Amino acid sequence: MTPHALKHALKSGHWPSLVGAWLHFEVSFVVWLLIGALGIAIAQDFALSATQKGLLVAIPLLGGALLRIVVGPFTDQFGAKRVGLGILWIEVVALVLGWLFGQTYAQMIGIGLLLGAAGASFAVALPVASRAYSSQHQGLAMGIAATGNSGVFLATFFAPHLAAHVGWHGVFGLMIVPVLFTAVVFSIIVRESPLPNQSRKNLAASFHMVFQERFMQWMCFFYGVTFGGFVGFSSFLPIFFHDQYGLDMVAAGTLTALCGLAGSIARPVGGHWADRIGGLTLLQIGFPAIGGLCVLLAWLPPPFWAFPLTVTTLLLLGFGNGVVFQVASLRYRNMMGTASGFIGAAGGLGGFCLPFWFGLLKDVTGTYASGFLVFVVLTGIATGSVICIHRSLCLSIDENTP
Repeated sequence: MTPHALKHALKSGHWPSLVGAWLHFEVSFVVWLLIGALGIAIAQDFALSATQKGLLVAIPLLGGALLRIVVGPFTDQFGAKRVGLGILWIEVVALVLGWLFGQTYAQMIGIGLLLGAAGASFAVALPVASRAYSSQHQGLAMGIAATGNSGVFLATFFAPHLAAHVGWHGVFGLMIVPVLFTAVVFSIIVRESPLPNQSRKNLAASFHMVFQERFMQWMCFFYGVTFGGFVGFSSFLPIFFHDQYGLDMVAAGTLTALCGLAGSIARPVGGHWADRIGGLTLLQIGFPAIGGLCVLLAWLPPPFWAFPLTVTTLLLLGFGNGVVFQVASLRYRNMMGTASGFIGAAGGLGGFCLPFWFGLLKDVTGTYASGFLVFVVLTGIATGSVICIHRSLCLSIDENTP
C-alpha cells in the first residue's frame, strides 16, 4: 500500500478513535507484561524455581484471558469506551499494590492476577478500531490498533533499565503515570459508535454461540497458538535468555524487546496481506514455518543462532495474529466485542500455558528443549486444521455455485 493510499484509507474512518484504541492497548500491554519484564529481579529476590518463575510471569496472562471473556460481551452491551475506562482504573489499583506491597511470592501472584485486567484491553481496542472503519479496511484498522502489542518492547526494554535505578517495586509506581494519561486521552478522543441490535447478547448467549459454532472454536485455537505464542514467549524469554545463556536482566530484556518489536510490526502487515490474499491461505504457510523454527530452537543453539531464530519466530507469530483477526473481523463484524473477547481469551490462555509448561518441563526434564517441542506439536495440529477448514469452505462455495 502506497503512502497516499494508506492516508486515504485512514481518513475514510474515524482516525481519532483508532488512535485511542491503539494507545489503550499499547499502555495496557506494558502493564500486562510488567511482571514478565521484571521476572529476573523478582525471581532473584524470592529465590524461585523454574516452575515458580514460569507461573509468576504466566499469571497476568491467565487473568487477562479470564477477564476477556467477560469484557468482550460487555463492550457489545455497554460500549467499548465505558468498559475501557473501567479497565484502566483497575490497572491503576494493581500498580499501586505492586508499588507499595508485593513483599512475598504469594502476594505477587495475587497482584499478577489483578494485572491481568490490562490484558482485557484487547477486547476493547479491537472493537473500537473495527467499528471506526468500513469492511474493506478491517485488516488494516485492526492491525494498526493491535500494534499496541508493541508494548512488549516498551515493557521488556525500559522496565529492566528503570529497575536498575529505582528497584522493581518503583517501576510499578512509575507506570501509574502513563495509565492515568491514557485514561484522560481515551475519554476525550474515542467516539462511541452505535451498537447493532443483534450484538446485544447476554453472557450466557455468548457462551452458547462459542460452544455451538465450530468456526469460532477454530479461531480460538489458532489465536491460542499465534498470540499465545507471541505473548507467552515475550513473557518468558527474559528468563530463558538468563537461565540458558547467562545474560543479565538488562541484556535479556533488550533482546526480548527486539523480538517483541518484530512481532508487533508484523501484525498489521499480516492483516493487510490477509485482506489481499486471504487469511486462511496465509495461515497454511505461517503455521508450518513457525513449527520449523521451533524445531531449530529446540536444539538450544548457541546465542549467535538462537537470537535471529527467536526474532523470526516472534515476527511470524505477530504476522499470524493479524491474519487470524482479519478472518474473525469479516465473519463477526456485528459482534466484534464478543468475538474478540473469546478469541482474545484463548490467546491469553495460550500465553499463560506456554511459560508455565516451559518452567515445569525444565524442572522435570532438565532442559528447555522440551518446551519448544510441545509448541512444535501445536503448530502441526494448527497446520492440519486450517488446511481442512479451507478445503471444506472451498467445497461449500463450489456446491452452492449455480
